[in-house]
Amino acid sequence: MNTPKRIIVVGGSAAGPKAAARARRMDEFAEITMFQKGPDLSMASCGFPYYVGGFFDDRNKLLCTPAGVVRDPKFYWNAKGIVCKINTEVTKINREQKCIEYKDLITGETGIQEFDKLVIATGASANMPPIPGINLSGITTLQSMQDADYLRKIHDEKIIRKAVVIGGGLIGIETLEALHLAGIELTMIELLPQLLTFLDWKMAKLVENYLKTKANVITKNGVAEFLGENGKLVGVKLQNGTEIPCELAVVAIGVRPRVDLAKEAGLEIGKLGGILVDEHMQTSDPNIYAAGDCCEILNLITGKNVLAPYGDLANLQGRVVGENVIHGHKAIFPGTIQTGACKIFDYEVGITGLSEAKAIEAGIDYVKAVNASPDKPGFMNGKLLITKLLAERQTGRLLGAQCLGPGDVSKQLAIWATAIKGKLTVDDMVNADLPYAPPFSLAIDHSIATAHIIQNKMHGLFDGISALDLKSMVDQGKDLFILDVRGADEYEETRLGIGESLIPLGVLRKRMNELPADKNKTIVTYCKISLRGYEAAMLLKAHGYKNVKVMEGGIAGWPFEKEK
Repeated sequence: MNTPKRIIVVGGSAAGPKAAARARRMDEFAEITMFQKGPDLSMASCGFPYYVGGFFDDRNKLLCTPAGVVRDPKFYWNAKGIVCKINTEVTKINREQKCIEYKDLITGETGIQEFDKLVIATGASANMPPIPGINLSGITTLQSMQDADYLRKIHDEKIIRKAVVIGGGLIGIETLEALHLAGIELTMIELLPQLLTFLDWKMAKLVENYLKTKANVITKNGVAEFLGENGKLVGVKLQNGTEIPCELAVVAIGVRPRVDLAKEAGLEIGKLGGILVDEHMQTSDPNIYAAGDCCEILNLITGKNVLAPYGDLANLQGRVVGENVIHGHKAIFPGTIQTGACKIFDYEVGITGLSEAKAIEAGIDYVKAVNASPDKPGFMNGKLLITKLLAERQTGRLLGAQCLGPGDVSKQLAIWATAIKGKLTVDDMVNADLPYAPPFSLAIDHSIATAHIIQNKMHGLFDGISALDLKSMVDQGKDLFILDVRGADEYEETRLGIGESLIPLGVLRKRMNELPADKNKTIVTYCKISLRGYEAAMLLKAHGYKNVKVMEGGIAGWPFEKEK
């Protein structure tokens, strides 16, 4: 009988347990040991904000199998034959001797253990700003189970009345909702000009406008100092001198790969600060693999490395590693298109593939389109979705999609992520055969309608203008005729107030005399979502108007203040 393979896994959150479990399925007789610095294993860390917010009360649900069994060392040994050493820190990797050194953080006991293959799944550490007062009581992150326990206690006690969330990314926004449910008065502080920087500005601005109905939101202003009394947080001072009283500050300004062990062992570290791996998740040492947030991985669209600290990717990478440590280079992880989503109260927001800013950065010539329309028929209580789609101009290859609104964003992102990963084109999507029934979608699904819009643009049938560009032209005093083709009742309910003229589409043919005499004058049409705006533009072009544009997304996608 062959000598059993000795597999050591460093890290017990997502990628590590997945690698260990996959390795066991590949080899019943391998000796597999997993080291975890903290007390918990296989934490569903993406669920932390929902535990904090009271969506569920049993802490163990973050640690359970689908059958409800807590994944603790006893479970791993009995169910999988994997030895788990919790509260145990791996302090050194000796590549020459093929062993690791470790320390039990409870007893202080140290030891050495040899390996044939080593898996590094050390995750990422929360960034903390190097500013005065950072060590005051009342300042936390939401990176660990202990952080989640602390914030859940605050949620349940309902003593704290005012809090700030520093950072407008995914975790920051989800934490804001969790604390809002506890009745805490909240302020979100973001140093950059927008929240959710993976989105383009207009899309992020729509999110910000919605979020302002729930909390105070400050952008383009960072925290300069944490203010304290008797060692406790009492407020924050912003860079512009404004002081905001608070008893709690949650710092959510991103994470950085935890690579100290790998770096000290001499493994190659990438320009972005993550461990370099190939498509087999192998590091620069053939006996050492890495997976999860500690790694740099390939972006499949740009061909450049990225940091992608997502729980789903960590599990996928761990699965590849688990197979390869047993069977050699059979499994691959090709890379990512960076799909992400979050829930914001009654909104969902997400992206897959490239944003417009990333497409520009990559030097890709693209065409873009915005679609604002419901996810289902009105008689099935359809809810608004706003999607921004990018495609390569010359080939029509799909590049990226951003989607937000109270509708079913996750379905749209799943469609676009599959299409982008499959290298589909706009022409592939315009006749996509998707499931249809009124409880689930419109007869022409929102995604297909978006593909129709971008195809019309590529064929020269649709000349769009973004709300951002229109606002800029208005502010510059450009000579425009802005045409709102909604109904009078809609106009009375809400309007832009940027000098527009109201001529409902149903009477436009009868009121052509109210349009500019100059057929070369720039005319911008729009409606609620710009379907009627598009029809109006086609009508005007048929009557000889040469420069007609449709405001993409309509009034539903207008991110600026309105007159009414």
